[in-house]
Order: sequence, then C-alpha cells, then structure tokens
Amino acid sequence: MDDTVQEVEILLVEDNPNDAELAIRALKKNKLANKLLWVKDGAEALDFIFATGSYSHRDVENGPKVILLDLRLPKVDGMEVLRRAKGDERTKAIPVVVLTSSREDRDVVESYKLGVNSFISKPVEFEAFAKIVAELGFYWLLVNQPPV
Repeated sequence: MDDTVQEVEILLVEDNPNDAELAIRALKKNKLANKLLWVKDGAEALDFIFATGSYSHRDVENGPKVILLDLRLPKVDGMEVLRRAKGDERTKAIPVVVLTSSREDRDVVESYKLGVNSFISKPVEFEAFAKIVAELGFYWLLVNQPPV
C-alpha cells in the first residue's frame, strides 16, 4: 500500500497543468506540499474521495485535510464533485475550497448552497495566485481546527 496516498493532506483537483504547477510550487515554497495529491479531473477526484477505482486500497475515512477544487473539470465537473463530497456523511466534514477562474455569481451561490467552505476566484497574476494558494494552505492545514 502506498503510504503517500494514505496520508494526503491536500487534494488538488485541477485540470490545468500550469495552475496546478503554480499551486504546488507555492505550497512547496511554504513547506505545505509534502502530503499533496494532484488529480486532473472530477472522476479521479471522486475515486480518491470515496476510495474507489485506482484508490480502492484507501480508507474513505482517512480523507484529506482540505480539497482545493476547480469547477471547470473534464469527465465530472467540480459542482458534481462538491455535491457528492458534501452529500455523504463520511466526507461532508472535509473542507472544500473552490479555487476557480469562474467569476459568475451563480457559481458562487450554487457552491455555497452545496456546502463549500470557501470560494476563491483565481487571480490572473502569478504572484497574487501564489500568495493566495500559500495562505489557503497555511490556514486549512495549520490554523483551522477540524472536527475529530
């Protein structure tokens, strides 16, 4: 069994390799990426979250400390990932932060209706994006007190 997949603290769900690389780099720079898993579509995110498919060896109860979720994803969109994660007793307490390029009010409203913990529109500028990701990682991994 792969221990790195068992001990994921951050699940990054991002199909854009450039945005993923920037996020990972910002988290590494702040020593927050040791237990990060990057998945590239919503179907893989659901497999990880619910310990199915190639992640069936995981324990669904051993979820990440936070999910950074893009909304515009291939296979299964981010809203559906959010809906399913927050609709299941085993996973609804996992904090989900939508980190997306969307600035549409309906996406914000729908995300909060589904139980998102935070909604952040990705800044276009590299430095601003890196700063936000680092602050997110710091808050959700070190400051936030999750339920036991």
